[in-house]
Amino acid sequence: MRLSLILPLALLPALSACGSKGPPPLPPLSQEALAAVVDKPGVDRETLARAVDALFTDPATSETRAVVVLHNGRIVAQRYEPGYHEHTRFVSWSMAKSITGVMIGMLVSDGRLRLDEPVPIPAWQRPGDPRGEITLRQLLQMRSGLRHVEAGDPPYESDEVRMLFLDGRDDMARYAEDAPLAREPGRHFQYSTSTSVILADLAARVLAPGGDAEARRNAVSTYLRTRLFQPAGMTSMVPEFDAAGTMIGGSLIHGTARDWARFGQFLLDKGSVDGAQIVPRGWIDFMTTPSPAEPDYGAQIWLNRQPGKGEPLTLFPDRGPKDLFSAVGHLGQYVMVSPGQKLVVVRLGKTQDDKLRPVVDRLADLVHVFD
Repeated sequence: MRLSLILPLALLPALSACGSKGPPPLPPLSQEALAAVVDKPGVDRETLARAVDALFTDPATSETRAVVVLHNGRIVAQRYEPGYHEHTRFVSWSMAKSITGVMIGMLVSDGRLRLDEPVPIPAWQRPGDPRGEITLRQLLQMRSGLRHVEAGDPPYESDEVRMLFLDGRDDMARYAEDAPLAREPGRHFQYSTSTSVILADLAARVLAPGGDAEARRNAVSTYLRTRLFQPAGMTSMVPEFDAAGTMIGGSLIHGTARDWARFGQFLLDKGSVDGAQIVPRGWIDFMTTPSPAEPDYGAQIWLNRQPGKGEPLTLFPDRGPKDLFSAVGHLGQYVMVSPGQKLVVVRLGKTQDDKLRPVVDRLADLVHVFD
């Protein structure tokens, strides 16, 4: 080949490189972003810091107030929005349902409730009442068949709003248990905050049979404190109760971000704390097994799986581990647990529910750091 042809060909790679543009360099991380991650987190420190930082600085993820990441049982990242700190108690919203689910598991283990028998609610035991067939398992898996509207429009006609703040607020269990049967028990998934209040009422009925509001409140508070919160180190946890002494088990338990992370670690460890089994391992397996009526829901907890037909996407099954599960609360509260990665990720904040997808996407990015 002539030299006049060889020289231009030889120069092509260099000329191509001069004309191409690679990805722009990442902006430097702030000191605050780096300080949120320990020196040796077990993954690339800067990558983890950027993933946490995105939850605070990306306008689409506002308003993140706290993030805690546990890996192999230790805190590897922790950050708070100004005005919040490690001693701030954050409201659970529906993350409370997962604590209620664990409490029911302890009562089943104690022999005080039975999973596959009709639940002992007197109003449902009258002759001919079809609600008398509803089992504890069906309540836990949100397939009781009771009529319920969650997150309805207008909000003041939504059952959880009426129960929490309007005509049902003084006796939430009565409001929830007065609902008629709309479908055959067991066949249809209906996410329901009222159902979790019914579960909390069942706990009070067996722990303080015949008791007044104060006795019910004290019995459930003591049971949770001594059987779960203290053993698991979740000492900041404060549940709320209604005027009838029923724990608001679907919505209102307050705790620090670190204690919500400890709850995630408790679930990751299959209900064990320092070798002591607080709730049977099989109960955590049950909670994280798909409901027969909804593949991305277990028993009072969400699973990282594709939802059933017509249901919205809650987590990120296309991107994250199949064994990941999460307690999820209104306005973007998450306690995510990834057993295979030995990972717990807590995000607490205030983001409108119809704007949560960017938050979930950034949480998926964070989980991906540990792949």
